[in-house]
Amino acid sequence: MPSNKKELRLQYKNLRKELSLDNIEEKSLEIANNVIKLPIWDKTYFHVFLPIEEQKEVNTEYILHLLSGKDKEIVISKSDFDTRKMTHFLLTDNTKIKKNEYNIPEPVNGLQVPSETIEVAFVPLLAFDDSGNRVGYGKGFYDKFLAECKPEIIKIGLSFFEAENKIDDVFELDIKLDYCVTPLKIYTF
Repeated sequence: MPSNKKELRLQYKNLRKELSLDNIEEKSLEIANNVIKLPIWDKTYFHVFLPIEEQKEVNTEYILHLLSGKDKEIVISKSDFDTRKMTHFLLTDNTKIKKNEYNIPEPVNGLQVPSETIEVAFVPLLAFDDSGNRVGYGKGFYDKFLAECKPEIIKIGLSFFEAENKIDDVFELDIKLDYCVTPLKIYTF
């Protein structure tokens, strides 16, 4: 079984490729239905990633509906590939969203939100393990972003697939998840 990030990245990208659009919608809805059960609803500022459709990421639209239904402040980001940093903006009715050159949907502009304000972050990933370690795309955007947040920020991974036993090559700067939500269950770390 692969247990290093490079191999896991490849394996899970391939697993995702096999998912049909109907699969993705169904599993994304099941994930959102599990998100409702998390003990996070006393918080106000929620960071949500907008899915890269070409990468067959979890469709976070259902989670966005949940959050707006509960009158939460929703924060989305813009990525700078030179500095590998993310700038965060409040999602409002006036927010214009445009795909960047990597097909990541991003806000064009808007009200900026400092990282320290964010209380809950939904984190994209390719794979994760029983200890809450995650494998992303390897650019380090989320580790950098989460390091700028308050230590008590709640980090929630979203995954179509279940946990691996252990990711071998975890670094000190890798930030662990508090939860990971799959269509079948909620993992607590």
